[in-house]
Amino acid sequence: MGSLDTFLQQVFNGLVLGSLYALIALGYTMVYGIINLINFAHGDVLMVGALTALSAITLAHAFAPAIPGWGLMIIGMLAAIPVCILLSLVIERIAYRPLRNAPRLAPLITAIGVSILLQTLAMIIWGRNHLTYPQLLSSDPIAIGPATVTITKLLVLVLSAIIMLGLLVLVQRTRLGRAMRATAENARVASLMGVNPNAVIAATFAIGAALAAVAGVMYAAVYSVAHFYMGFIPGLKAFTAAVLGGIGNIPGAMLGGILLGLIEALGAGYIDQLTGGVFGSNYQDVFAFIVLCAVLILRPSGLLGERVADRA
Repeated sequence: MGSLDTFLQQVFNGLVLGSLYALIALGYTMVYGIINLINFAHGDVLMVGALTALSAITLAHAFAPAIPGWGLMIIGMLAAIPVCILLSLVIERIAYRPLRNAPRLAPLITAIGVSILLQTLAMIIWGRNHLTYPQLLSSDPIAIGPATVTITKLLVLVLSAIIMLGLLVLVQRTRLGRAMRATAENARVASLMGVNPNAVIAATFAIGAALAAVAGVMYAAVYSVAHFYMGFIPGLKAFTAAVLGGIGNIPGAMLGGILLGLIEALGAGYIDQLTGGVFGSNYQDVFAFIVLCAVLILRPSGLLGERVADRA
């Protein structure tokens, strides 16, 4: 494989990975933009979505073996989304709402505690072993120029693009979006204008949870594995992507996710090639945190986060 072929293949891999990061990062950035809370339990909502989908897929296949793979994937998503939304609403109501006016450290510690609680409950329900995710779509490689792709990875790109475009339309063009932006500016003034901040915040958590559920199903489908700890690293990287783009900024989260995915894929691919496989893919997590450190040092507000710097 030539250098150009390698570059294009890694760019495609980076776009797939970055799309997943962007979907998860949107949940972080929406919640932070409205109530200035870093919801570290968000990655574990992704994990619950992936494992719920796996259970639904296994159950559906047992009762109706003739259902095609794409049908099983839809069933998995339809099961994961309401479970994640309900879980996120419960977390917001019980763990975060009572601490809304508390010092910032209190909800941050609570978020970490909720994350550990969710991991423990998932370990009790689904076990501690890695579970194999079924190959629902064809794994046959498809040649697009010099790069090879699979149906699952193409689906990740298309679905992510549609969801991110839909979210932008929702925030910019709908009544709920206007209420979200008003609440983010000033919740008290928004309430005087007839907006219910509690309902808006709950809706924000619900939308973020739905995005996490979709990302969880697609993440597990791409990597063919699910387990109780699977949400921690993607969640941490998505938080890095949100900071990179400017946390609290929706287009920034999308940009940060895509850039982080490209940085990881290109960095890991080329280092793996240069070192003969000694380094590279096994060390790709390092790139995310190098980027996080660099952004926090050089541009703490992120690439598109000018407004956040004033409010932080």
